[in-house]
Amino acid sequence: MRLTVLAGVLFALAAAAQTGTSPHLDVPYVPSPNAVVDGMLKLANVTKDDVVYDLGCGDGRIVIAAARDYGAKGVGVDLNPERIREARENAKNAAVEKLVRFEENDLFKANIADATVVTLYLLPSVNERLRPKLLQDLKPGTRIVSHSFDMGDWKPDKDEMVDGRHIYMWVVPARH
Repeated sequence: MRLTVLAGVLFALAAAAQTGTSPHLDVPYVPSPNAVVDGMLKLANVTKDDVVYDLGCGDGRIVIAAARDYGAKGVGVDLNPERIREARENAKNAAVEKLVRFEENDLFKANIADATVVTLYLLPSVNERLRPKLLQDLKPGTRIVSHSFDMGDWKPDKDEMVDGRHIYMWVVPARH
C-alpha cells in the first residue's frame, strides 16, 4: 500500500510540474481521506486544549476536523494560495473560522512554536528535512502525526493502520 501511495504522489508531482501554474511545491496536493484524518487526530489524542498545526494543509481538512470535532484551535500552513483560499472557505462553511487560521507560508519558515500537535502528509525526504525544525521549535511533549511516511531513523512512539494506510506518531522528547 505504501508503494501505491508513493506512486500516486510521484505521479501527481510529475503532473504538477508539467502545468507550471503553481509555486514550486516539494509535495503535491493529495488530500488525506476523512477516515485517516480522524485516525490521526485520535492517535494524537487531540482535545479542546490543543493547538493543531498542519504543515502542508491543503484544503484545511485536518485543522477544520480538529476544531469541529474536538474544539481545538488550528493553524494550517501551505505555500499554495489556491489551497489557502479553499481552506478558508471550508472553515467558514464548517463554522469554525474563529478557531482556525490559514497562512500562506513555507513550512520550513513558519513559526510553529505554539503547536501542541503537528500533522503531516509529506514525502519521506521532506519529513526528514523538517525533523530538525520540529525538534528545535516544538516544546517537549508535542505530538507529531504523519500520514503514510515516517521520519527515517527516528522511530515512532506509536503507529497504526487506518483504511490500509499507515499513520505514525512521535512525541518530542525532553531536552537535555
